[in-house]
Amino acid sequence: MTGSVKYAFYPGCVSRGACPELYSATIEVCARLGIELETKGMQSASCTGAGVLQEKNRRLGDTLNARNFALAERTGLPLMTICSTCQGVMAQANDRLTKDPDYLKSINADLAPEGLEYKGTANPKHLLWILLEEVGLNRVRARVTRPLKGLKIAPFYGCYIVRPSSVLGYQEHPERSDALEQVIQVVGAEVADFPGKTACCGFPILTINEKASMKMVSNHTLSAKDAGATAMVTPCPLCHLNLDGYQPTAAAQARKPIDLSILHLPQLIGLAMGIDAKALGLNKHIMSTQKLVSQVAVAQ
Repeated sequence: MTGSVKYAFYPGCVSRGACPELYSATIEVCARLGIELETKGMQSASCTGAGVLQEKNRRLGDTLNARNFALAERTGLPLMTICSTCQGVMAQANDRLTKDPDYLKSINADLAPEGLEYKGTANPKHLLWILLEEVGLNRVRARVTRPLKGLKIAPFYGCYIVRPSSVLGYQEHPERSDALEQVIQVVGAEVADFPGKTACCGFPILTINEKASMKMVSNHTLSAKDAGATAMVTPCPLCHLNLDGYQPTAAAQARKPIDLSILHLPQLIGLAMGIDAKALGLNKHIMSTQKLVSQVAVAQ
């Protein structure tokens, strides 16, 4: 890629609420990579439904997503998200809408009073995939000024960016299956591979079965630590909420110390770019990232 690229930016709910550090880190990193983010045209966008709404009312969820897609179409730009859950939900909604013209027509009838119509051209794409397929990891590598040498980073994809693969483009883009690992290596760190990286983080069942949810958190984080992980990185803010925010609860339930820093994808990249830790919001986590930041500084 040469020059800059521009996207209609759909940050999702969590990066504008519970994980604001993800939003600020994205802005910092994208600016350095020449990724322009159009936000004005997406200001009235709604939640995707996070898969939870769809369980109760799929049509309502699809209508909300069709509205978001129509807003993106109106900007004339491709649609970018920084939330794996949003990516999965939007991809499934878009598949249903574009494969059934009559269904799309009926949804558009609901959007008409607002002057919106979804024409079926949106292709929602997570920042992770954009880095691989459009920006190019060579550009990321060229912006690395502080390689994360000596660090072992565990990738954690979560559910929604890997399943169902039939609507997430894995056949057309097989490189997506190890996208996080590729980014980890590009920023100079080593991959700490572990078997739970594509499993559920436990967040979807947090309010109905906290014990099982905490078991998932402890299983994943302890497994990553057993693999030698210095920290874990995830492209999903909902996974971050559970793995970071509820890690103390999970450790107490497991009766084992964990103390594993959980990074958002742009925070990992931003660290390697030499961006200040506070600008990346690394001081906003429940699990302290101070040791990690110190290790990065000492390694230089």
